[in-house]
Amino acid sequence: MRLPTLLVSLLTTALVTSNVIGSAKLLHVGTVAPDVIGLTISDGRGAEYGRQIPYKPHPDDKITEPQKDRWVTRKGTAIGSLVGPEAKILGTFSRLVGEPFDIVPATKPGNWAVTSLDDDIYEPGKRVRPTAVCRKSKPTDLLRVAPWDWAAPVEHTLYLKLPSPLTQGKHYTIKPGGISLDPIEFAWEPADQRSEAVHISHIGFRPDDPAKVAFLSCWLGDGGGLSYPEALKFHVVDTETHRRVLSGTISLAKGANDKTEDAYKRNYNGADVYEMDFSALREPGTYRVFVESVGCSCAFRIADDVWRKAFTVSARGFYHQRSGIPLGPPYTDFKRPRPFHPEAGMNVYASTTPIMDSGNGLNQSDSNFGNLNKGRTNEIVPNAWGGYMDAGDWDRRIQHLDATRLLLDLAILFPRYYETLSLNIPESRNTLPDVVDEALFNLDCYRRMQTPEGGIRGGIESAEHPAHGEGSWQESLPVMAYAPGVWSSYVYAGTAARAALCLKSRHPELASEYQESALRAMHWAETELPRRKDKVPHQVHDARNLAALELLRLTGHTQWHDIFLATTVFKDAKADLFVWQDHEQREAAWVYTRMDPSRTDADVRTNCRNAILREADQRVKQCGQTAFRWTKYPWAPTAYGILSSPDAVSLVRAHLLTGKVRYLRAAVLACQTGLGANPVNICYTTGLGHRWPLHPLHIDSRISLQSPPPGLTVFGPVDPQVDSQKWARDLVDRFCYPPAAEWPTIEAYWDVFWYPVVCEFTIHQPMAANAYVWGYLAARP
Repeated sequence: MRLPTLLVSLLTTALVTSNVIGSAKLLHVGTVAPDVIGLTISDGRGAEYGRQIPYKPHPDDKITEPQKDRWVTRKGTAIGSLVGPEAKILGTFSRLVGEPFDIVPATKPGNWAVTSLDDDIYEPGKRVRPTAVCRKSKPTDLLRVAPWDWAAPVEHTLYLKLPSPLTQGKHYTIKPGGISLDPIEFAWEPADQRSEAVHISHIGFRPDDPAKVAFLSCWLGDGGGLSYPEALKFHVVDTETHRRVLSGTISLAKGANDKTEDAYKRNYNGADVYEMDFSALREPGTYRVFVESVGCSCAFRIADDVWRKAFTVSARGFYHQRSGIPLGPPYTDFKRPRPFHPEAGMNVYASTTPIMDSGNGLNQSDSNFGNLNKGRTNEIVPNAWGGYMDAGDWDRRIQHLDATRLLLDLAILFPRYYETLSLNIPESRNTLPDVVDEALFNLDCYRRMQTPEGGIRGGIESAEHPAHGEGSWQESLPVMAYAPGVWSSYVYAGTAARAALCLKSRHPELASEYQESALRAMHWAETELPRRKDKVPHQVHDARNLAALELLRLTGHTQWHDIFLATTVFKDAKADLFVWQDHEQREAAWVYTRMDPSRTDADVRTNCRNAILREADQRVKQCGQTAFRWTKYPWAPTAYGILSSPDAVSLVRAHLLTGKVRYLRAAVLACQTGLGANPVNICYTTGLGHRWPLHPLHIDSRISLQSPPPGLTVFGPVDPQVDSQKWARDLVDRFCYPPAAEWPTIEAYWDVFWYPVVCEFTIHQPMAANAYVWGYLAARP
């Protein structure tokens, strides 16, 4: 049944979501230029996700791939997979429901007409046709409908290019012909109507943030990029009073053909990008940015607590990734049984392979699980539970201590601020700041597994990627703990020493426990390192360097200073914080710069400080070169969180060291892309902003049919030139137009679950960077 003619209000605050027309849903109508109307249409098909049901064996059932996925085939048709160690549950496949919307007729200009009763140019008798219809289409999820087949609902955006611009205040009707859509009536009031071309941070700004910006850009898919006149005016409008509180003129941030965004001489935007700077606005309130003859941004706030709220969501992401405890009220609405705990029957077996010798560590010649499985023994590791799990796997790895280290640094830098910040976690009622408790939960996973001799296991890992259909609490694969190793022991020793320093004034007895544990790990590693006959990767020496420095800061003992000086790169005044395949000593430079000068070598300390400022200066320069003001190491690939989280650690540290506003400004700007100021108009952290990822590669939420929990920052868009997961891009390409590789990188975000390099996340990247930078911006004086 066709709905009656739709009157579209096009309000800034909401999409049109309830307009079901035939099999399609009209999600949004809005102009991207005075003569270009954008229509976003869902093909109307719905997802019925696979469920877990009791498995009732049938005589005709056949089980394939019995070592992992355990596909069940009945009468020649795959019906799902067996779930859990006892295989008493069947995980069914998902399915796509409904008929697809035929997009082809909608791309023909002759199938559209635009009329108006009060604009003579579009009077009904003329039935004015668009001069062109441009299109882009993408899947909004991927559903596994068979062992090796996927289906997808699709979202189409059509752009009707008109022969004449619309007139503000006039009323128009868009009339489709031969298309299963009803006419769309609207009054064009761009001052009140959201445009997908106007991009801004969803969380807003602190009044004293030195940078407050919005962006204007639009890529029309097969129609290419739009350009706008540089004399175009914009206004910041109070959403309550409709008062224009600040006005300005857009300026070109980066032309579409300007290939200078990074060292690869690339442009990642596909369209001209314009910037609107309203940094002078400091008055608290709720606003939107209105671009004349185009439309508005989503609403945003200027308030003292914007970064505090963002940090809280981000930090609670770590809680939602805890292993070994159940999740649920009163701490979260997300419900999950306790996974990977000995009391729940989970046995973790010792492997003879340290993590540094595995593909999940530092051995690039190994697969993810090869050496780990080769080293499996029947020895059960006691107390092997806890830590943080990653997205598409259940691993707990020593690399995750990056997050612990950064959370502890925030507590050390801003003790009073974090004493008052609640994360609503099970430990919130004790005497420690929640941010410290959260950091210690992760650290304690490795402390529990410390050997009597002091060695630290590099984490807990299953024998393979998760079996299809299983939640973390249903793991059926063998689970192992890595062997103690020098790299993991050094990483742990440095982090535990930082924990002890953080606890010294808050809980001396607990501080002593972490100090003793750190010293045992360090002494064990110092004994074992000379016994390794092969050349160890630079990461081992970097971890040793930082561990010695953290122990020096904690204990004051000069033996640790000797090791630090013997292994630091900063005896060279020109040494950088990071050189690919040579060293990465950012944390050590930061710690040494912050130490009591009387306990340091003056020249080395100066070199450390200068190295931090040099990297920060590079990030400031990079920020000025990119259209949307994101930053990165110039030669880093544009992938793995570059566009979803800020590479701004050196910027906030340079700001703390110098007080220079340019570092703070660049840090704030670096956060904008990940917070929603991007062409997808999405905040890449779940639970934050107006729109966030609905389908991150978070298996527990998919299995339990829940929305993903807040605080997960996905990797986000990936440059197709460095995308190593062609199999996933091929899946997207089945439902994508233009082909995925032709989309501008900044817009190539596929919220489809089954694309790990886009939809996955890890604790140490990008979640840790978000938490630290947002935490600094929240707590800074």
